[in-house]
Amino acid sequence: MRDNNFIIENNAKHLWHPMGAPSDSLNNPPKVITSADGSRISDIDGHTTVDAVGGLWCVNLGYSNEAVKKAISEQLNHLPYYSGFAGTTNPAAIEASYMVQEMFKADGMERVFFTSGGSDSVETCLRLSRQYHRLRGEPTRTKFISLKKGYHGTHFGGASVNGNNRFRIAYEPLLPGCFHLPSPYTYRNPFNEIDSQKLALNIAQAFEDEIAFQDKNTIAAFIMEPIQGAGGVIVPDPSFMGLMQEICERTGILMISDEVITGFGRTGSWSGARHWNVKPDMMSMAKGITSGYFPVGAALMGEKVADVFENSTSPEAGIFHGYTYSAHPVGAAAVCACLSETQRINTKNNAEIRGKQLYNGILKLKKKFDVIGDVRGGQGLMAAIEVVSDQKKKTAINMDAMKKLHQKTYEAGAMVRLGLNNILMSPPLVISEAEIDQILDALDYGFSSM
Repeated sequence: MRDNNFIIENNAKHLWHPMGAPSDSLNNPPKVITSADGSRISDIDGHTTVDAVGGLWCVNLGYSNEAVKKAISEQLNHLPYYSGFAGTTNPAAIEASYMVQEMFKADGMERVFFTSGGSDSVETCLRLSRQYHRLRGEPTRTKFISLKKGYHGTHFGGASVNGNNRFRIAYEPLLPGCFHLPSPYTYRNPFNEIDSQKLALNIAQAFEDEIAFQDKNTIAAFIMEPIQGAGGVIVPDPSFMGLMQEICERTGILMISDEVITGFGRTGSWSGARHWNVKPDMMSMAKGITSGYFPVGAALMGEKVADVFENSTSPEAGIFHGYTYSAHPVGAAAVCACLSETQRINTKNNAEIRGKQLYNGILKLKKKFDVIGDVRGGQGLMAAIEVVSDQKKKTAINMDAMKKLHQKTYEAGAMVRLGLNNILMSPPLVISEAEIDQILDALDYGFSSM
């Protein structure tokens, strides 16, 4: 590795970063993270903070899990790569598929298709949902419905069902036949409804209306996050996902639960769908599947979908879709170790306990600072703070103020993430009580500095 002077001199000069303007990186070079331990990260200047972002919603086990690192190292010595395309496989992939299916059997999942990450997993679910309907003799079912504020990755399919325009506008026209319903977002919604249960009913009715308008026989799938993550940790009413599932079942539309963030304990349950007592038809997964130690994702299929593919005699039943790194043996070994550790530590329990601590602490900050317009979370270890310049008008505060808040919070000991005028947090699921307190103290300092 080159010395620090070389790293600092070349920061942002050759590398374009996701989710940001190249000019901004050149003018404001990114923080260089050089090491990590447990729930803490250190930068090139030697400054150590609690990682309240968990890498990117993904480092559930923290940065020091020896079992996962050992599994990766040992697999590299045995078989660093071989294709997972039809005709060849590897022992790690077979074991990983068994473990994933077992973990989500309670959600009705029966089959696993490995990918390289969350965007791949969403793309896989969208494609296979169309193919499912073709195999059933309903080739007109090609459209998708999703929620505004939802985030489903960066491929053309995922971007098309995304509900945030900043991930869409520069790349339009996107996939045709994608339609969006209002988000279950009590702070801002077109119904001006602050009661979460009434809002859920309003959106369900909007879903019914959209299905009637489009014609149910043209719709392949409805996709949603059980809790919207990147859109601002929007927690729906407990009834919401079940309402949407009932409509899907009645109209023959597949339900895809996007569990890329909410899977593997983040919500305090092993899946977000299970948290709301819902069994979807398909699930897209990534992030916590390896705790970020290796790029792996998965698309999971329920019995209804699996039966159609496996019992079809159609020449169109072949899955002519996949990735070079699907069922990568090193990634699969990481999956096996990560799931073993996740269940051994029982991370969902700590996520629930520490999540309540974080949420309650932020509610106290809301009483102290007028710029905090809304606080969301309380369901597992994910939280958001919406920052406004005017409480009554709910006016979003400007980005310069948000960047200052971010920097001051970082200086005080916590790395948080900005999502427009939201502060987003998703710490490692192994985080301690004292480390949550440090995040809250850092936020207090950051808001006091505004």
